[in-house]
Amino acid sequence: MSPTTETLTAERILEATEDVLRRHGPAKATVVDVARALGVSHGSVYRHFRTKAALRAAVTKRWLDRTSETLSAITADESRAPGTRLRDWLAALFEAKRRKAGDDPELFATYMVLTGETGEVVEEHLADLTGQLTRIIEAGVASGAFTAADPATTATAVFHATGRFHDPGYHRVWERPGAQEDFTALVDLLLRGLGRAS
Repeated sequence: MSPTTETLTAERILEATEDVLRRHGPAKATVVDVARALGVSHGSVYRHFRTKAALRAAVTKRWLDRTSETLSAITADESRAPGTRLRDWLAALFEAKRRKAGDDPELFATYMVLTGETGEVVEEHLADLTGQLTRIIEAGVASGAFTAADPATTATAVFHATGRFHDPGYHRVWERPGAQEDFTALVDLLLRGLGRAS
């Protein structure tokens, strides 16, 4: 089926937009480039996304949601003890961010620009992540594994404390020797701090 006869969906547009951004970068990529890649008019793209900014926000959300979806499976996995779940969640976040930066540096650089443009999308993503952490900490408190007077505040503190291992601004240090050991030491410290005093 040729691009022009295949049904145009928002998902196809977002896939094409990601490819165009990878090739041209955020400064040069246009809606016309996306339409050309799909074999449609730019008006067809605008029927799904009313503005270029809306398209860029949607593709940024899609990129961020990939990480959130992976982490939500860990959050929901009640077969893991809360301490294990917290350790696994933080490790998965670190690995996801490290993989994005290392496997596709051009696209990662593009998204660094786009996330700066789409503050609301980024804030929603951060709220989702701290919400997931809150649920893990609540489970730890309920089981007696953790102490936290306010799980939401504690979750925010854990998120900020581990920022060096997931904030894209630190991406250059993620592959340095000792980064994994530093991460493990920090998580060990956090888990000891959350542990119920005897």
